[in-house]
Amino acid sequence: MINPTRLTPEHDGSARPPEYSGFTHEYDGERLSGVYGAGPGPATAVVLHGAGNGSKERLLPLLGEFAAHGCRTLAFDFSGHGESSGVLGELSLRRRFEQAVSVIDAYVPAAGPLVLVGFSMSGQTVADLAAHYGSRVTSLGLCAPAVYAAGAWDVPFGAGDGEFSAIIRRPGSWRETPALDVLRAYPGRAVLAVPGTDAVIPPEVTRAVQDALGARARYTRLELPDAGHRLGLWFRDHAGDRQEFVRAVLAPGPAAV
Repeated sequence: MINPTRLTPEHDGSARPPEYSGFTHEYDGERLSGVYGAGPGPATAVVLHGAGNGSKERLLPLLGEFAAHGCRTLAFDFSGHGESSGVLGELSLRRRFEQAVSVIDAYVPAAGPLVLVGFSMSGQTVADLAAHYGSRVTSLGLCAPAVYAAGAWDVPFGAGDGEFSAIIRRPGSWRETPALDVLRAYPGRAVLAVPGTDAVIPPEVTRAVQDALGARARYTRLELPDAGHRLGLWFRDHAGDRQEFVRAVLAPGPAAV
């Protein structure tokens, strides 16, 4: 349900800051808090935060940049994050995917093109959504993305000492992810944003994502040498890099064949 709250994200002044409608979306017993912005263009930029203390709030300036390029915009807090209900330890990769599908289907025009942007853990969620929505997905933006073994998909995150943590800490378990096959088959525009220092994502994961995107996508690697893993915060605070990222994600051109 959409509530009357109006939110104005920070913006660098290059265009009039758009206003957003705050909404609460009910799904599977949870109340998911989100923001939606209308735009003149057909595409909707769906921007997904990462794990831990990630939330939609730090992404508002990035939404504003997409809106300045004519996109509809959408972001929300996964359950257990931000202003949404729920317990973080009960969340899973599967529930993240299902929550994202429910929100997108409720707030994006049916059959409308999708620009999917994901930070960290949401790299996996973006790949899951790309497989689900197929040709509707015109652009991907992957920001210090993580991918996970298929066996971790249904497992609740827990408190850091359970089955999910055991799976993802097993050396090389990420190689069993279906996300890389999805990215290899993806034929649209793709941007991989890579921080200069990443204490979370192993460099071999980043290389594997890059190699997968290089198979078919119109792919660009965006280097951010002074940034750390939390690229949502980096883009919030660095307007020039934020603008460059959005321009790259929305760059026109033919799809791969």
